[in-house]
Amino acid sequence: MAQTESRIGQQRAGGEPRSLTAAETERYSRQILFTGIGEKGQRSIAAGRIAIVGCGATGSAIAGLLARAGVGSLRIIDRDYVEPSNLQRQSLFEEQDAAASLPKAIAAGRRLAAFNSSIVVEPKVADLTPANIKSLLADAELILDGTDNFETRYLLNDFAVSRSLPWIYSAAVGSYAVTLNVIPGQTACLSCLFPDSPRGVVETCETSGILNSAVNLVASIAATEALKFLVGGSESPKLRRSLLSFDVWNNEHAEISAARPRAGCRACGERDFIHLAGEGRPHITLCGRNSVQIHERQRPIDFAELDRLLQPHGTVRHNDFVLKFWPDRYEMTIFPDGRAIIKGTTDTAVARSLYARYIGS
Repeated sequence: MAQTESRIGQQRAGGEPRSLTAAETERYSRQILFTGIGEKGQRSIAAGRIAIVGCGATGSAIAGLLARAGVGSLRIIDRDYVEPSNLQRQSLFEEQDAAASLPKAIAAGRRLAAFNSSIVVEPKVADLTPANIKSLLADAELILDGTDNFETRYLLNDFAVSRSLPWIYSAAVGSYAVTLNVIPGQTACLSCLFPDSPRGVVETCETSGILNSAVNLVASIAATEALKFLVGGSESPKLRRSLLSFDVWNNEHAEISAARPRAGCRACGERDFIHLAGEGRPHITLCGRNSVQIHERQRPIDFAELDRLLQPHGTVRHNDFVLKFWPDRYEMTIFPDGRAIIKGTTDTAVARSLYARYIGS
C-alpha cells in the first residue's frame, strides 16, 4: 500500500512538562538562558503539540524554527508536492525532493527529523477539508497557518473558534507579510477583521512574485508568538493582540488592534460556522500553479496498476507517494487517496474531464 503519512520520532507518554535530559539542556542552552523562557519554559515547549497547516514557504520556515526550538510534537499537513520553483523560498526542501516530486509534508518531515530526532514529526499528506479537519487537528493545542488561500483560512478559523483553540494567521506575497494571533474569546478572529473573502483581483505568488525575506520575517514573528503561547499560555500578556503587517521592500508597516472580538461577528459572535459546514466549497486554483485540484474523490489508488493503464496515453512515473502523468499539454499528479492536481488549466470543467477520462468518475 502506498504510504501517505508516516510518524517520525517517538511520542512522549502524556502531555505534561517533564524534566529535561542532560542532552536537551545542552542543546537548548542558549534558549534556556533567555529570561523569557528559562528551563521551565523549555519544558513547556518540549511538551507542546502544534499543527502547521500548509508547508510551502511560510509553513516550512515556521516548522524549521519550531523544530530547532524543541517543540515536542509537530504535525505537518500539506496537500502539495515539491517543485523546482519552490526552492527559492521554501527552506526545508532540496533539489532531489523536487526531482522526485515528493509531497511537501513527507520531505519536510524527513528534513526536520534529520536535524532534531528527539521531537515527534508527523507528516500528513492531505487536503484540509470540513470532512477531515477534526481528525487532523483535534489534539493540537495551537494551529499555525502556512496556507495560500482564504478558503482554508476561514475553515481553520471556524474550527478553531468553535473549539476555543488558538491559531496564528500568517501570509506573505510580493514584499508584503501579515500575521494575526487569534485567541477565541479574547481577541478578534479572522472573520471579525475580514467578514468576507477578498473580492476582485487578489495578488498571488504567480501574479506578484514573492521575496523569501518577507516569508522569513512573517515566519519568525509567528514562530515567536507560538513560543510565547507554549511558555505562557493564552493569557500571556506577551502575546500580541493586533493584526501586524510589513512591506519589507517599501519599508512600511502597520498595526491594527485585534484586542476584542467584533460584536455581531458571524463566527465568534453568532457561532455560525458556514465554512466548517462546507457550504459552497469550490475546487481550489492553487497559488502559482495554473492548476485545479480535484479533491472530492476518496478511493485508494493502486499506482502500479494505474501506471500500466496510463502508459499508452502519455509519460508516467510514480513513487510511494505520488503518480505523475503527462497527457498532451497537461500534467496530472495523483495521490494515493484519489486526490489529483491537474496542471495546465484553471478551468474546473477541463480538470474534471481529464480526471474522468484517465482516472475514472
